[in-house]
Amino acid sequence: MITFNILTIVVALALCGCCMQPIEGQQPDRKFSIDFQNDTFTMDGQPFQFISGSFHYFRALPESWRNILRSMRAAGLNTVMTYIEWSLHEPFPGQYRWDGIADLEKFIETAQSENLYVILRPGPYICAERDMGGFPHWLLTKYPAVKLRTYDIDYLREVQKWYSTLMPRVERFLYGNGGPVIMVSIENEYGSFQACDRLYMEYMKNLTVHFVEDKAVLFTNDGPELLECGSIPGILPTLDFGITNNPGQFWQRLRKFLPKGPLVNAEYYPGWLTHWMEPTARVDADMVVSSLRLMLNQKVNVNFYMFFGGTNFGFTAGANDVGPGKYSADITSYDYDAPLDEAGDPTPKYFAIRTALIEYFGDPGVPAPEKLPKMSLDTVWLERRGSLISKHGRKMLAKQMVAAPKPVSFEALNQHSGFLLYETTLAAGLNRDPYTLTVEHLHDRAYVHVDDVFQGILSRETNVYSMPLSVGLGTKLQLLVENQGRINYNIPNDFKGILGSVTVDSKPLNNWTITCFPLDSYQYMENFLNQQSNADEEDLNDAAAQIYYGTFMLGNETIYDTYLYPSEWGKGLVFINGFNLGRYWPLAGPQITLYVPRHILTKGSNHIVMIEYQKKIQYPYVQFIDKPIFN
Repeated sequence: MITFNILTIVVALALCGCCMQPIEGQQPDRKFSIDFQNDTFTMDGQPFQFISGSFHYFRALPESWRNILRSMRAAGLNTVMTYIEWSLHEPFPGQYRWDGIADLEKFIETAQSENLYVILRPGPYICAERDMGGFPHWLLTKYPAVKLRTYDIDYLREVQKWYSTLMPRVERFLYGNGGPVIMVSIENEYGSFQACDRLYMEYMKNLTVHFVEDKAVLFTNDGPELLECGSIPGILPTLDFGITNNPGQFWQRLRKFLPKGPLVNAEYYPGWLTHWMEPTARVDADMVVSSLRLMLNQKVNVNFYMFFGGTNFGFTAGANDVGPGKYSADITSYDYDAPLDEAGDPTPKYFAIRTALIEYFGDPGVPAPEKLPKMSLDTVWLERRGSLISKHGRKMLAKQMVAAPKPVSFEALNQHSGFLLYETTLAAGLNRDPYTLTVEHLHDRAYVHVDDVFQGILSRETNVYSMPLSVGLGTKLQLLVENQGRINYNIPNDFKGILGSVTVDSKPLNNWTITCFPLDSYQYMENFLNQQSNADEEDLNDAAAQIYYGTFMLGNETIYDTYLYPSEWGKGLVFINGFNLGRYWPLAGPQITLYVPRHILTKGSNHIVMIEYQKKIQYPYVQFIDKPIFN
C-alpha cells in the first residue's frame, strides 16, 4: 500500500526528472517552447501562433473523426485540443479501455495526418459537462470520504496509477519526441475550485513534468478572476473567456502572473452549454468574429471551446449546481452552438470564422466542407414489452439485489448509471389520509409507486421532495430512483440515490430491499427481449419505466445521419442496434430530437429499444427526420 513517504519519493523523482538536462551535443531536433522576451511560442526556433479548436474524441464515433478534423483544418485552424476522460478509459479499477471511441492514440494519429497539432488536457478532472467531470464513479465507491482535487492520499494514489498507465501511451506523440502534441495541461480551471490546495497543484505539476519533461509546453487555464489559486509558479498560465469588446482588460490581469510570455485564450466560447428545462444557448456569430479579430490583432493564441461539440451518448452527460434545487442536468446534445454542429456540418458561424482566419493566416489549402445529406424514414411503430420493475424485468435486467436497514447510494453499490429500486413495507395503522411521503437528499429523481402502480415524481431539479399519498393505495412502497448525471463543475463528490431518510408523516421507514438496474450493458436488454415472461401478473401496465421494442428496415440506398423524433414520449432512454443514444426528454426540452449517427445503422433490419420512464404511451411510435429540433 502506498504511503505518504512513497508519495514523497514519487514527487522527488518527478522533480529530478524536471531538472535533467540533455547531454551536450545531443540537443533534440524538435522543440516547442516559449520565447518570453518576445511574448511568443517558438517551434524549432521560429515564432509560432496556434489557432485551435476543441473537439473531444469521446463525443463522436471514430468513423467521423477524420471528417471533423479535416473540416477544422479547412477553417484555418492549425491545432486541435481535446480532454482525456479518465472515466471512459478506466470504467472500473484496473480495467482499461483503449478501443473504439476510447482509441485516443488513433485520434491523435488522425489529427496529425490532417496536419493539425494537438493540445492534450488529461485533467485528471476535466469538467466538460461530463458525468462527475470525467472522474470515474468508483472513486466514491472505493473511498467514500475521498477529497477529490486535493492532496488526499487515496485520491493521489489513484491519479498516480492512472497517469502511469495513460502517459506512456501519449509520450511518443509529444512534439519533442517527433509527434504533434505541443502542449499538455495541468489540472483544469483549478482556480474555480474552493479547495485552493497549492500542495495538490504542486504534486500535479511534478507528476506531469515527470512524464512530459520538456517535450511539450505545460500550462494551466482559468477564468480571468481566478488565477490566484489556479496558476502554478513556473507553468504557463492561460485564460478562458468568451466574446468581449475589450480583451485587454483580461490580459492586464494575466500579466500580474505572467509579466512576459505568449497570451493564450484556452477556452474562447463561440457557443455555450444547455441544461434541460432552459432555452437553447446561442452566441451571435458576428460578435464571435469581432472578438476573435481583436485577439488576433494582439497576436493571441486562441482555442475555440467548442469548435465541434458532438453528443453526450449514453449516460455521459453531467450536471451543474444551478436552478431551484441547485441541480440542473445537461442535455444529451453537446451541439454547443459551435461552428460545426452536432453532426459535424458547417454552420454560418463556421464560414464567418473561416473568412476571418484566412485573412490573417492565408488559405489552409483544404476545401471548405459541405453539409452532408440527412435522411428521413417511415414511421416506426413499437410494442410494449413490459416494465423494468416487473419480475421478468428484475430477473433479466437487474445486476444485484441487496437488503439494507436504510437506503444506500449508487456508489455504495458500485453502480455508475441507470436506476436503483428502493422497496419497503408501509407501516400498518396509518390513519392520516393522505399521508405525506418525504425523501431527504434525493439524487436525483424518484418515480414513486405503491403496489407496482406509478403515483408521481419527486425531483431534485425542481426541489420537490414530498408528495401526498392515499392510505388506500397499498402497502408496498417502491421508489425507482434515476441518476440524471453527476455534477461536473466544482462539486465532484455528487453521490447518487437516496442519501437521507425516507419518511411517512416524519416517521422514518427502514428495512429496504434495493435492486440495481445499471442499464450499462445491452446484453441484459437482449436477454430481457429474448426471454419473454408468460405470467400476466408480471405485465405491470401501470408501472413506470416501460420498455418498448420495434424494428425498421433500411434498403440498399445510402445510409445517412438522421434524428430520432420522440414527439409523443415523456422522458427516457433509447438504444438503436444496441448503441445507447442517450436520454430524451421532450416534455422538458429544449432538446426534442436525438442525433443518430449513420455509423450505428445497418442495411436490412435495425432494432430500437426505448425505456419510457414516466409517460404511458397508448400508440407507441417514433419518427426519424432530417433535421434537429430544439425548442
